[in-house]
Amino acid sequence: MIKKYMCIGLGLLCFGLGAVGVLLPLLPTTPFLLAAAFFFARGSEKFNTWFLGTELYKNHLESFVSTRSMTFKTKASILAFASAMLLLAFVFTNSILARVLIAGMFIFKYYYFTFHITTLKKDERANE
Repeated sequence: MIKKYMCIGLGLLCFGLGAVGVLLPLLPTTPFLLAAAFFFARGSEKFNTWFLGTELYKNHLESFVSTRSMTFKTKASILAFASAMLLLAFVFTNSILARVLIAGMFIFKYYYFTFHITTLKKDERANE
């Protein structure tokens, strides 16, 4: 029961941050909306259904969910935000093991986005 409410709360928080990210270019939209989808799917069928019907989901995630593809701009914004967070963690940790794990995540992230997620051209996204 507590897990359900935590997931719904985190989903709403991520949804809110994703919505703000539409207006503020510094805050990435897609990673927060992906997290919101994850939390809503685990928290509540009602919230998940609501989220899947929102314009934010349809504009930013629907093509990724259906085709496992993103535009270059979306990929770049996700990678830039995630890279910044990993670099901060790398700089502020003193543990060699933690730094090795962070470096591994950094490399894997770029590998996965390059070879496992198709890059769409802008006009391809508009045709979907």
